[in-house]
Amino acid sequence: MKRNALLGAVIMLAVTSASEAAADGGTGPLGVTAVAVATPQTARIGALFTAEDAAAGRFVGEHFCTASVVRSPHHNLIATAAHCLEGAGEFVFVPGYRDGQAPYGVWKLDRVLLPEGWSKNQDEDSDVAFATLDERQAKGVEDVVGANRFATGAATGATPVTITGYPHDAEEPVRCTNRPTPHNPTQQRIACPGLTGGTSGSPWVNGNGQVVGVLGGHEQGGATDDVSYSVVLGAEAAELYSAATADP
Repeated sequence: MKRNALLGAVIMLAVTSASEAAADGGTGPLGVTAVAVATPQTARIGALFTAEDAAAGRFVGEHFCTASVVRSPHHNLIATAAHCLEGAGEFVFVPGYRDGQAPYGVWKLDRVLLPEGWSKNQDEDSDVAFATLDERQAKGVEDVVGANRFATGAATGATPVTITGYPHDAEEPVRCTNRPTPHNPTQQRIACPGLTGGTSGSPWVNGNGQVVGVLGGHEQGGATDDVSYSVVLGAEAAELYSAATADP
């Protein structure tokens, strides 16, 4: 699992390339991590908390993973890493979370879907999960913040991707764009500094607004803060998405 480390400067100057990147609607040098500006795109990404902490108003310092809204027929679906949702208890999702505030509300997880490879063997090649959310005021979360499309079968590194996530020691999200490379046939890796504990579950979003990775997988996302991993989203992820979007 991503180890926890203090997020220091606003921008970590570990630049892996001076090239300009275009992913998830943003441009900038590759391999630089900075605080993410609040935009309609970042509103789709949020922090996960326990329902107990949320009910008590305990937000600051209590978020433990990241998730993002993905398109679904019922407008109620988030994607994250399987290791984020394997524990007992109830969880909530706070899209666009910043500085102890929930600008788009607190959404209770209703149904968690884990792939068989993870639920049986905690297989690192199955470290992706979905959860459906309860409605708020007769609306689904996608109706409020929008969503990205969950895409399987994309070639690793075909385009740069942008990762946005919530480090444990930060109360606002950070963001980094770079081009993934293959780690092995079932895992992809990316060089981005400062993606510490809490960023597990962060979406890897390409320039077409598609989620083509979820931070997790190998070593539950990586043993260091500078290199992160995702499972290659293939047949198992596609099957899980179909189950998550099926009529209840």
